[in-house]
Amino acid sequence: MRFHLIDRIEGWEAGKSLKASKFLALGEEYLADHFPKFPIMPGVLMLQACVEAASWLWRATTNYQHPVIVLREVKQIKYGTFMQPGRRMDVTVELTNLEGDTATFKAKATNDAGQQTVAAQFILHGYGLAARGAAGAAAEAKLVEQCKAHWALLLGELSASGAR
Repeated sequence: MRFHLIDRIEGWEAGKSLKASKFLALGEEYLADHFPKFPIMPGVLMLQACVEAASWLWRATTNYQHPVIVLREVKQIKYGTFMQPGRRMDVTVELTNLEGDTATFKAKATNDAGQQTVAAQFILHGYGLAARGAAGAAAEAKLVEQCKAHWALLLGELSASGAR
């Protein structure tokens, strides 16, 4: 199962911040098990939505220099209220430090009533595949192309150059 948790990018400023949203529908596969009579978005997926938003900010800021981005470390995570189906989760991430292939972010997510669902600081590690030879370069080119297409879909009405 592969998750794409960010549904829309509401605004962004290169090298600084990004605002995104996630609309939680009852039909999402993981809700059948978490929990059947009281479905809520798992905390790890709330964090993943923040990581995903941060990854999009980093990719767009660096023109996809690091198409592959992984979570390296989570510092200070705090969960708030439950995220239930039918609600919208608003995610805000700030880039606080960028050093080569490592970036540090602060993130906060709230539901559409303004209640905090999760807040965290985390470190992401980015890398490319081109250094692994011709096959890696081809895979990286395809990945960047797919990321750019997905980014355009997430932006919707936003221009690719900044906030609304």
